[in-house]
Formats: sequence, structure tokens, C-alpha cells
Amino acid sequence: MTMQEALDAAKQKAGGATDLSKAFADKGIEITSQAISQWKKAPPDRVLVLEQITGISRHLLRPDIYGKEPDAEVGA
Repeated sequence: MTMQEALDAAKQKAGGATDLSKAFADKGIEITSQAISQWKKAPPDRVLVLEQITGISRHLLRPDIYGKEPDAEVGA
């Protein structure tokens, strides 16, 4: 999954840019739906909140910052 695909999935999961804007506002972050619509990739200062809102991993949204998704299994 590319960063753009992950961001598109996050927007869709949130119900679109307008609903995502409202979800950010609920967390005390004012950002317009128009600004969200223009994102080509998740802004670094919004990734963690976007992950909280949508459940889409920061590793998928911004692998250039957070690295690849860690393995789900931890060997014992």
C-alpha cells in the first residue's frame, strides 16, 4: 500500500474529508475539509491523530518517517 492509498483509505474510513475535519476538531485540532482534501500525504504533525481517528497505521501513512509496519507476531 502506498502512502497515498493509505491516506485515501483513512479519509474513506473517517467518512470523507468533512467528517475527518470534524473528528480532528473533536480532538482540538482545527483543520478545514478543504485542506484535508488537498493532502497528497499525511502531514507529519497530523499522522498520530489521524492514526487514532481512523486506525490506519502511522507506518502505512508515513513509512518515510515511521518505517515499515512492524511484524504483528513477536517470537517467543
